[in-house]
Amino acid sequence: MLCKEGRVSLYCFLITACCVLLPSIPQIYYGIVPNVWGAILWGPVLYYALINIIIRFVLRNTDYQVAIRASFLGFTEAVSVLVICFAPMQWQQFGVYGCFMSFFHYSEFLVIAWANPRTLSLDSFMLNHSVHYGLAATASWLEFILELYFLPEFKRFGHIWLLGVVMCTCGELIRKVAIITAGRSFTHLVQDEKHADHKLITSGIYAYSRHPSYVGWFYWSIGTQVIMMNPLCIIIYTLVSWMFFYDRIRIEEYSLLQFFKSDYVRYQKRVSTGLPFITGYQIE
Repeated sequence: MLCKEGRVSLYCFLITACCVLLPSIPQIYYGIVPNVWGAILWGPVLYYALINIIIRFVLRNTDYQVAIRASFLGFTEAVSVLVICFAPMQWQQFGVYGCFMSFFHYSEFLVIAWANPRTLSLDSFMLNHSVHYGLAATASWLEFILELYFLPEFKRFGHIWLLGVVMCTCGELIRKVAIITAGRSFTHLVQDEKHADHKLITSGIYAYSRHPSYVGWFYWSIGTQVIMMNPLCIIIYTLVSWMFFYDRIRIEEYSLLQFFKSDYVRYQKRVSTGLPFITGYQIE
């Protein structure tokens, strides 16, 4: 059962996305591309501003904070679709990237609202994940723009960017299945205390990877850069993500070994982390 905050977010995400996209459906259907493609974005901006005014008057406190974030992600999702449909070809990959980014952040909140509402908060959108996360995203945008200006033909070379679509899709599915499977045992933060309903999950997708949510996120993050054909950020994202999960898994498994003791040791021996060259925390 979706909790109240989850329902509020879903309504605001879908209504905003629909209000932005619906006026453009005839143009999308008939393939009518405006002479100045950027001009078509002014309408969505006005719709988004109007929706935010309505939200401000209708909702208060936490509901307002949830709604404004979900509305923003619905807006960026819809605008990304418009970029795919109307922007010059060299910008369309950025629209695909925007779709995956918007959906990832919104679905993080929605899936937690469904699977483990006890831990739900505004941070579940993961929009303010960390300063480093924001810097990494900004760096990827800058690389895309600079390479698009100086090496436009490289961005669609051999349709390699479609591999990124596959990576992001698979990564997204793996992560969300992992969250739903773990249910009340899943949180965005590493736990240092065992709760009464905290169970060791070893079935489903956890029978193939000890940390499937990290596996999904790892390949999803690299996939976003493959979509944009950012060679520098592909390398940087791969290295930084690997180091992040190497440390994160060791810290998390130290706690899991304290919680579940020999049960977790047996689980470690039977199932790998799922990430290359990461073995986790091992008891000597």
